[in-house]
Amino acid sequence: MTEPILPRIRPEIAALAPYKQGRQAGPDAFKLSSNENPFDPLPSVVSALQSATPINRYPDAAATRLRERLASRYGVGSDQVHVASGSVAILYQLVQAVASVGDEVIYAWRSFEAYPGLPLVAGATGIPVPLTEDSRHDLDAMADAVTERTRAILVCTPNNPTGPIVTSAEFEAFVARVPADVLIILDEAYAEFVTAEDAVDGLAERVYEQHPNVVVLRTFSKAYGLAGLRVGYAIGHTAVLNAARATGIPLSVTAAAETAALASLDAEAELLQRVAVLVERRTTVIAALRAQGWDVPDSQANFVWLPTGERTDEVAAVFLDADIVVRPFSGDGIRISVGEHESVEKVLQAAQSVVERRQ
Repeated sequence: MTEPILPRIRPEIAALAPYKQGRQAGPDAFKLSSNENPFDPLPSVVSALQSATPINRYPDAAATRLRERLASRYGVGSDQVHVASGSVAILYQLVQAVASVGDEVIYAWRSFEAYPGLPLVAGATGIPVPLTEDSRHDLDAMADAVTERTRAILVCTPNNPTGPIVTSAEFEAFVARVPADVLIILDEAYAEFVTAEDAVDGLAERVYEQHPNVVVLRTFSKAYGLAGLRVGYAIGHTAVLNAARATGIPLSVTAAAETAALASLDAEAELLQRVAVLVERRTTVIAALRAQGWDVPDSQANFVWLPTGERTDEVAAVFLDADIVVRPFSGDGIRISVGEHESVEKVLQAAQSVVERRQ
């Protein structure tokens, strides 16, 4: 059969692997591959969803109620808040707004696996900067990598998938070294899980006021448990966010997502109690893994990192055989989400079996 003639795809896009979601779990397995919140939705959030705009009607394209609520919360104007279908959508919008052919986008690596695709989709060049030996951002090296072609820098804290944070002092020193016309995206998707007192908090510290080239990203997917509804937000300078809004897909935030986010803010105290449980569980898991001999970084997120290197796929198979679905990054390591209480012992048993096989 003759092969059909297809449209000409940009070579860099044809070579770009699609985003790979965490593997789905079977009925008897624990899915610890996607950093989801393991708790069921709050009844108050479910109730609010039932009153959302009927699905035969378009949502408010500007997500006005949520923007105004977030603006009031953080003491900014509503035009300094941008809401989209997850913080990853805002990442794409911002990079497309500032970068094109011949431009460069700097990011730490390994970090959020969507990062390498962001500049490629925009036609720009990605500049990955290796993490330090303790799995942290090397901000000095990232600042050194800035050239006249740099248009954006991505800083993920806590870093996904390794877990360590960027401190306030480190971030301030870094911003001081970056030209003011280069966009810095502070990706804080896991901020609610952070307990380190010296961690940067872009919203509490209002870094976007002193540095208009900084945009802070947050999400309702993780701590608030709305991963399936896709809603995230950014706070920054109006002109920068207007550019993101111009590149965004209209009507991408559903009425259900906006309603659930508002209801989650109403129930925030209850939700943060759940976050505290996960943080305590994270501490337990890290301590136990280290006691087994694992070199686990100081994660401040809702996951832990096992630096398994060349043995990554082999070790991931051990967890899968134990009905634990983890997120392997071949050649680097394994990310394990902090999940249900019942999963903890199974994770530790599987990890211990790997240690025993090495002996």
